[in-house]
Amino acid sequence: MSRMTKDINKITRVIIGISGRLILYAVILLLLVEGVSRGYEFGHEIFYATPMEAAPGTDRVVRVVEGESENEVAEDLQEMGLIDHALTFRFLIFFYDYEIQPGTYTLNTSMTSKEMLQILNTGPEEDTDD
Repeated sequence: MSRMTKDINKITRVIIGISGRLILYAVILLLLVEGVSRGYEFGHEIFYATPMEAAPGTDRVVRVVEGESENEVAEDLQEMGLIDHALTFRFLIFFYDYEIQPGTYTLNTSMTSKEMLQILNTGPEEDTDD
């Protein structure tokens, strides 16, 4: 190899090395920004929950069957449009140490996830039509 080829190869290796480091730094920066924004969104949903719709909202009848897991209930509520994220709802169940009682509930899209959890924790109101 001539001296010119060696110099070109050396310069090429340096440029590729710098480019690789720049790409690595860009990927790390993007992951960091994404992690911070998702973390903020998750924390905001936990501590400053907002309802899916403004009042008066829409009533939805939710039936919780005996033996149904908290994950299934959270997925059902998300599918019905009552909550935005099932994961956040499951975290709230754990964080506030709630237990979801079986029964039939009428929940509204203008309720926050914490309000829904309080209702699901206390159990359904019994109808006293005598």
